[in-house]
Amino acid sequence: MSATQTAWVVIVLGGIATFAIRGSFLLVATRLAALPATTRELLRMIPAAALAALVVPALLRTDGDLVLLGPRPLAGVVALGIAWWTRSVLATIAVGLVAVVGFELLLG
Repeated sequence: MSATQTAWVVIVLGGIATFAIRGSFLLVATRLAALPATTRELLRMIPAAALAALVVPALLRTDGDLVLLGPRPLAGVVALGIAWWTRSVLATIAVGLVAVVGFELLLG
């Protein structure tokens, strides 16, 4: 099998696996409705926890070192304030981007 054929097989199998994983939730949707309210509330927090697990190390572990006072952590605090104030993802990203560039220029 050539490399091109192998790549296509991997792409097709990956697509089928992705479709099966996403479709499996439709099969268990009625069971999810029967979950206790506390469990449903905890499940709603998973995306925010996953996002925090990705963002916080990027802000605090610049170049592998822990940095608590630097351009990125300060921009993160600004973005957090904007997120809390506006509840807008777009505004948070835009202001956070401007803040990180501004703090990088000011603080180096």
